[in-house]
Amino acid sequence: MELIRGIHNIKAWHRGCVLSIGNFDGVHLGHQAVLRGLVERARRLNVPACVMVFEPQPQELFARGEAPPRLTRLREKYARLAELGIDRLLCVRFTPEFAAQSPDEFIRGLLVDRLGVRFLVVGDDFRFGRNRGGDFNLLTQAGHVFDFEVVSTQSWRMENRRVSSTLIRRALAEDRLNDAARMLGRPFSLCGRVAHGAKLGRTIGFPTANVALKRRVIPVAGVYAVELKRGERRYPGVANIGHKPTVNGTKALLEVHLFDFAGDLYGEQVEVELCHKLRNEQKFASFALLKEQIQRDAASARQWFGLAVSEPNGM
Repeated sequence: MELIRGIHNIKAWHRGCVLSIGNFDGVHLGHQAVLRGLVERARRLNVPACVMVFEPQPQELFARGEAPPRLTRLREKYARLAELGIDRLLCVRFTPEFAAQSPDEFIRGLLVDRLGVRFLVVGDDFRFGRNRGGDFNLLTQAGHVFDFEVVSTQSWRMENRRVSSTLIRRALAEDRLNDAARMLGRPFSLCGRVAHGAKLGRTIGFPTANVALKRRVIPVAGVYAVELKRGERRYPGVANIGHKPTVNGTKALLEVHLFDFAGDLYGEQVEVELCHKLRNEQKFASFALLKEQIQRDAASARQWFGLAVSEPNGM
C-alpha cells in the first residue's frame, strides 16, 4: 500500500480513485465493513481504493488534552488498512490553516482537482471546512456537480451489532477485554519498538522488554497477562502498562516480562496483545514490596496461561 504523506505529495498520477475519509481509529469491524465495500467499488471502477486520515486527529487539535486516547497509532493503522486491500493511504497534516479553509476549497481543491474522486464514503456526521461548515449534504450536492457518488458509511453497518471506537475505549476502560476484542475483530494490542530502560527488573530477576508507546494518552493501564508477537511466534508473559509510580516514572511505558524466553529484542518493532487484566497499577511503599507483587503477578499470569509456576529467569 502506498503512503502519501501530505497534500503536497499528491502527484498527477494519483488522480482518479474511490475514497473514504475518517479517523479509522482501531480499524474495527465497522470500519472493516466500510473498507471492504470501498475496495469492491474500486475494483468495479478499475481505480485505486484510497483512505484519507488526518494527523493529528481533529479532536487532538481542537480538544488537546481532552481528546480521547487512540486505539491505534498511524503505523498500526497503516498495517491494518493494507491487510484489507486498500491501495493508498493519504495522511493529511491537520493544522489550524487546513481547518480554516472553506468547504468549497476542500471539495474543489482536494477532492476534485487533486484526487479526482469517483466515489466517496463518509459518515453522516462528517463535518469539514471553516467553522465545520461542510457536511454530508454539501458533499452530495457537489457530487451531482462534479460527477462523483457520495455514500454514507451506514450502507455497510454491521448487522445486529453497534460498533464504534468510543464503545471500544469504554470497554477497555472497564476492563472488558473480550468485548473490545469482539468489536475489533482481534485482541487489543499495543505496538512499539523495544528500547533500553533502567534495567531495574534485572536486579530482581524479572528483566523486561521496554516498549516506548509514544502516545499522548493510553487507553489502558495496569498489569496484564499478555502475548508478544514476534514474526509467526507468540510468547506469553506479564506486562505493566503505565507510569511506574513506585520509581517516580513520568512517561507512559509498556514493560513486558516474557516467560521462559532467551533472546535479544532490543531495537525490534513488536506487538503485544492484552489477554487478561490482573490488577490496576499502584504505587508501593518500597522496591521490596514491588518485587513481591511482581512475583505474584507473574505467577498469576502463568496460571492464566496454564503454565507451570517457576522461579523467575533471564530474558
